[in-house]
Amino acid sequence: MIDAAPMADTGNRAGPHGASSVADLLAGYSIEVTPRSKTAVETCREQLAPGSEVYIASIPGGSYHSAVTAAIGLAKAGLQPVPHLAARSIASFTQLTDFLSRLVGDAGVTRALVIGGDNERPAGPYGSSLALLQTGAFQRSGIRRIGIACYAEPNRRVEMPVLDAALTDKLAFLNQEGFDPWLISQFCFDSAAIVAMVRRWRAAGVTAPLRVGIAGPADARTLWKYALHCGIGNSMRALGTHVDAISNLLVRSAPDDILRDIATARAVEPELGIVGVHFFSFGGVLAVARWANAILAGSVASA
Repeated sequence: MIDAAPMADTGNRAGPHGASSVADLLAGYSIEVTPRSKTAVETCREQLAPGSEVYIASIPGGSYHSAVTAAIGLAKAGLQPVPHLAARSIASFTQLTDFLSRLVGDAGVTRALVIGGDNERPAGPYGSSLALLQTGAFQRSGIRRIGIACYAEPNRRVEMPVLDAALTDKLAFLNQEGFDPWLISQFCFDSAAIVAMVRRWRAAGVTAPLRVGIAGPADARTLWKYALHCGIGNSMRALGTHVDAISNLLVRSAPDDILRDIATARAVEPELGIVGVHFFSFGGVLAVARWANAILAGSVASA
């Protein structure tokens, strides 16, 4: 692994580019919704710019039909649906092909995030996202843009070397098959770890564009719950030492430190290939969108 170079002391922590770098980072942000939400589509239509990417989370035990319904609603609202396809939630090849056929045929889906999923035991024959990709179903569906997850810190359930090897294998397969891949990072509470991860992959020759996953405004209890569920490890210590700041994100007059640090790194090192941010909406889609939009509109100071 390559050691991360120390980030320069920028005084106000917004970096030499100040508020503009934060706004640039936020422009075109994506957000995540759950297919069970009855208000998510309307909220996204009202709050997001036309064409914005809206990721549709895969819920363990949920039906893929609800994801299709959400994708249709988002497409009709002028947004770009990006459904999660979780390998361990797919019961069969027949279900996979039906899922993809409906996403493409009914909602015009052109991109998808392919993940392993949270199920302890696979519902069908696919135990990993690579196994799902290797079925050939995505090629036949016409979906050529594929997102895959990357991780800035070890997972409590999976060691970092295993995660790194899996990412390398998936990228090799996607490139070989002519897909257009992008990376999206699991949320993390340590900006230095995120920047170190991106530097490491770029040094290794990975060129796929990357969206940095950030947990949007939420109270500390909610963030702890999701961090534990998702297996977040080392950076939970940072969460514990900044509880007051995190729990007050909705009323602060500036974006959180992680956002500012990533914006600074992106402005100073464009070669990192960070194309933007993706918000995990643990505190609710409306709260995250209003917070981000306020920063973009200039009604919230960014430094």
